[in-house]
Amino acid sequence: MDQVITAIADVLFITNNLGKIKKVNRAAQKLFGFSEKELINQPISLIIDDEQVLIPAIHQHSFFHKNLENLEVVCRTKTREKRLIAFSCSVIPKKIKGLEDILYIGRDITARQHREQRTSTQYAITRILSESQTVKQVIPQILQSICQNLGWDLGELWTPSQYIGTSVEGHSLNAVLRCVEIWSSRVISAREFKAITWQTTYTPGVGLPGRIWIRRLPLWIQDITEDGDNRRSQPAAEARLHAAFGFPILDDSEILGVMVFFSRDVQPKDKDLLQMVGSIGSQIAQFIKRKQAEDALVESEERYRYLFENANDLIQCVNASGHFLYVNRAWQEALGYSEAEIANMNVFDIIHPEFKQECLQRFYRVLSGEKIGQVKAAFVTKSGQTIFIEGNINCKFVEGHPVATRGIFRNITQRLATEEAVRHQQKETEHLLLNILPAAISKPLKESANIVEEVGDVTILFADIIGFSEIAASMSAIQLVNLLNSIFSTFDRLTEQDSLHRIKTIGDAYMVVGGLPPRRRDHPQAIAQMALQMQTAIALFNTQNNQNFSIRIGIHTGIVIAGVIDFKKLTYNLWGDTVNIAHCMESQGIVGKIQVTEDTYKSLCNEFLFEKRGEIEVQDKGKMTTYLLIGQK
Repeated sequence: MDQVITAIADVLFITNNLGKIKKVNRAAQKLFGFSEKELINQPISLIIDDEQVLIPAIHQHSFFHKNLENLEVVCRTKTREKRLIAFSCSVIPKKIKGLEDILYIGRDITARQHREQRTSTQYAITRILSESQTVKQVIPQILQSICQNLGWDLGELWTPSQYIGTSVEGHSLNAVLRCVEIWSSRVISAREFKAITWQTTYTPGVGLPGRIWIRRLPLWIQDITEDGDNRRSQPAAEARLHAAFGFPILDDSEILGVMVFFSRDVQPKDKDLLQMVGSIGSQIAQFIKRKQAEDALVESEERYRYLFENANDLIQCVNASGHFLYVNRAWQEALGYSEAEIANMNVFDIIHPEFKQECLQRFYRVLSGEKIGQVKAAFVTKSGQTIFIEGNINCKFVEGHPVATRGIFRNITQRLATEEAVRHQQKETEHLLLNILPAAISKPLKESANIVEEVGDVTILFADIIGFSEIAASMSAIQLVNLLNSIFSTFDRLTEQDSLHRIKTIGDAYMVVGGLPPRRRDHPQAIAQMALQMQTAIALFNTQNNQNFSIRIGIHTGIVIAGVIDFKKLTYNLWGDTVNIAHCMESQGIVGKIQVTEDTYKSLCNEFLFEKRGEIEVQDKGKMTTYLLIGQK
């Protein structure tokens, strides 16, 4: 019988009714690491944690003539490692009642328990990540879940930033790790350990968090109190913490943080567990990255919605069937439809009949993925008025299918009316060209329909009124033309005063030339003087009319081709590089300043004050040095 007991593969103990070990087989000695001598006559509590509960339970079952089967009991090896054993227990009857022995036959189910724990942990983490809305919400739940499902006592999160997911400047090798989250079981007393942890920082390669950070791999420590961490080994020992493991929160090559866990038990390395937590670290990193992208998208959408709602442009979004998904405030105010009406409308309900067919074709082209340039059309408001618009349309695709188009349009109704009014005013003033044409041209004009000649050494001024287009949107066409005439009339008086010639106006732009026959030699000085007077005139006009216009002026001196281009309208114009360069001096100038070329500067530098601006790029001419005219000396 003794040989059978010794050779049996399962763990076997026989104790008296008080729990003192009388017999033990070879399998039990091997599993728990004790020799037979070390076990005989020792209490069963040497290896079984809850012996005080176990023995009464065995006697109770024996009273009812039942064996106690598959009772899962936490046991300890000689090195105090935990083992989970499933025991079948029974009482061996004796002739004398009260002297019965107890038979324990058990098998080690620790590996099965660990598999179940890992499975439940993986499931719990997946559920937490799928249900949580924010990173700060998910991290404490993950720490708690890993501890509770695996039977560990304390979990920490270490990052080099204020919280995980916050961007960190600099290389990860220069990081300074600090603990930003802790979860602990109530069964441990770790107040001092946690207090020291909050104050501790690690650099890469130092301490358990630092070593995981630089290795970028999970790491296991059988007993942290013997790990040589001068900062936390002693507090860990006082908190009775021993085994520890940790893993990086890693997204491809970017490490975001480190999670570390502690147990009161000394535990051997569990390679399967380390492999699983490595996968969990990757899951957490992906969750953080996804939330960062979602937060950035929400922030971007909120920013764009704010911009859209406060934009002066008309912005609309419609689905592939043409029904409205969104319109901004400017759109609603311009067209006058309510939100309820818009919800039941199609975009083609508001397009003017004359533009409907063209817009329908363009809409289908955009849905097919074609990129089109600027579009012009007309909308019909709720009150029946027509507003003209221009802008751009693009389409959003999801998995290759069009889901929505977005259009951003400017209301150009007022602009078109203004341009028409300006054209009418220009026609009325063109007959004045005969009065300003130079004598050398006006005489042959009577004999020829096309007068063109080269005129050397003239000075051309271009001026543009800044702020005019914005104010134009709030005025009627008549008010606008009157305002423009008031400014240009002032400029015209300056040209007459200085014997200069206005060539043309285009909208709110003004062109004047000095040096045409009969020519005056000091035409650069006359043009410069007029430019300074134009600045003064604009400032005076703003004060008198409560406006806020600025003027931008460009000047260049050189050779031009001059002539009449329309005999019937007597339209006079200038051509050549000098005209183009003068216009470039204005268009690339500074608001409120007078920009001149080096040629003009050389003619004026003895009489006027300048400030060198530097070089600017001029089309077909390359870089040119320019100066800003400040005033007279």
